[in-house]
Amino acid sequence: MATAANTMSGRLAKRHILVAMCAIATFICYIDRVNISVAIIPMAEQYGWSGTTKGFVLSSFFIGYMAAMIPTGWLANRYGGRRLLGIALLAWSLFTFLTPIAAGLSFAALIATRILMGIGEAASFPSVYNLLARWVPTTEKSRAAAINLTGIPIGTIFALSTTGWLIATYGWPSVFYAFGSLGIVFALLWFRLIHQRPATHPTISAAERDLLAPLEASTGAASLPIPWRRLLSHPAVWALIINHFCSNWTLYLMLAWLPSYFRDVQGLSVAGSGLFAIGPWVSQFVVGNAAAVVADRLIARGADITRVRRFMQCVGLLGSATFFLAASQAATPGVALLCMCGALGVGALSFAGFATNHLDIAPRHADVLWGITNTAGTLPGIIGVAATGLLLDLTGGYTATFIVAAGVNVVGAAVWFAWGTGERIFD
Repeated sequence: MATAANTMSGRLAKRHILVAMCAIATFICYIDRVNISVAIIPMAEQYGWSGTTKGFVLSSFFIGYMAAMIPTGWLANRYGGRRLLGIALLAWSLFTFLTPIAAGLSFAALIATRILMGIGEAASFPSVYNLLARWVPTTEKSRAAAINLTGIPIGTIFALSTTGWLIATYGWPSVFYAFGSLGIVFALLWFRLIHQRPATHPTISAAERDLLAPLEASTGAASLPIPWRRLLSHPAVWALIINHFCSNWTLYLMLAWLPSYFRDVQGLSVAGSGLFAIGPWVSQFVVGNAAAVVADRLIARGADITRVRRFMQCVGLLGSATFFLAASQAATPGVALLCMCGALGVGALSFAGFATNHLDIAPRHADVLWGITNTAGTLPGIIGVAATGLLLDLTGGYTATFIVAAGVNVVGAAVWFAWGTGERIFD
């Protein structure tokens, strides 16, 4: 009896350690992605960039990110997430480190470096979802996905709270050198850890084994054929695709432009704008994790998964839209901060909505499915981020940007209500 209990405890520990390590990788992914949203301010001043040029620099990352998303999803499904995530960590961290050097060479070199960094980060989430699909049972999926996604607000908070200080103290290039070095160190640690192959797969019951393939099976030998045609023709998949796009419109708008908004509209300093922008990410962290706990408890008690996912996603998008409309009229930093906290915080209900739904409807192909949906989810990083810079030059303010974001969220909620499902539809 004691041996069985110890084995179960070991399996739980392995699963939880894996989820925590994935969250750390996501944390590093986002500190490397977010730092430029603050560093772009002194970079633009040094190089004389307009708002439109800033938008091109910020969005160039997403060109590589989107182009590599489906290929890296296939690689994760074919070869497994463990090695791929380590390679991705090393690649994007290296190109983060090289960003100031490229900027000093030429504008073209900077754009190329950011595109290559995007290619590296494209493998992050497909790798993580490959691992979560094989290690996490149904009643823990929302929490596991939310813990991984916690790396987004925590990484963003860390980047926003330290980037301004690093710029003020050591200059803007120091941000990329410091964060890039951190990622390289963690990549080496990850490679060391993945060689310690687990003896058993940490499933918690025999009933889960037909849903959770062993981790070793993710190396490719036992991989199932990918049903590309069915994936691309099912209404539930298109609901995911559209909602990934709509949810990420808010995410990338906040990541790229929130510090500039507080600096340009609310009159804060560079360091102050970075610190003031932390509040919305704290809100996202709290609400996203709370929503995941509630969702898993409801599902464990027998609640219909589709209803749980529908509630979380629709309320999150519509609530976020409401706060964006309020933000378009915000006249003081305090009111603006409250609206941004509401837009990002309420929107975090989607942690237990679309973000977990890949694991619901296609657990064996969640990596590929994420690659498909996040290809659309990356478009806001290109279109939305660049369009914001263009709208700023045309209108001189953020009102149009917030109204567009609200409209995108409403469309996503309508589509999800019509076609979203929590039922498993692919083997």
